[in-house]
Amino acid sequence: MTQSATQTHTVGLEHTAKAVGSGDLEVLGTPAVVAWLEGTTCAALELEPNATSVGTRVDVEHLAASPVGATVTTQATVRQQDGRLVEFDVVAHDERGIKIATGTVRRVIVDRERFLS
Repeated sequence: MTQSATQTHTVGLEHTAKAVGSGDLEVLGTPAVVAWLEGTTCAALELEPNATSVGTRVDVEHLAASPVGATVTTQATVRQQDGRLVEFDVVAHDERGIKIATGTVRRVIVDRERFLS
């Protein structure tokens, strides 16, 4: 069974390149789209209550600008899992269907208490 998740976001002023410090334009900043994609990978995992996952690698290409007010849909699909290591294919589209970001995210499943200690 393929594990996947889809989430929808609205670009606000707080998500712009200007607001997050990755540029001076009021369009969706790359750090914000990466955070949304990572969040979607978290939503795709079904974990035991004592487990969580941590990101270990992000390789995302931000392809197109999205203005404030745009609706962005992010999707994450498990590409492969090897024990605790999970690799996702991720993609983001705007409401016009334009692909605005694509790439891969790796996460490792860990025990919450052990990781924090």
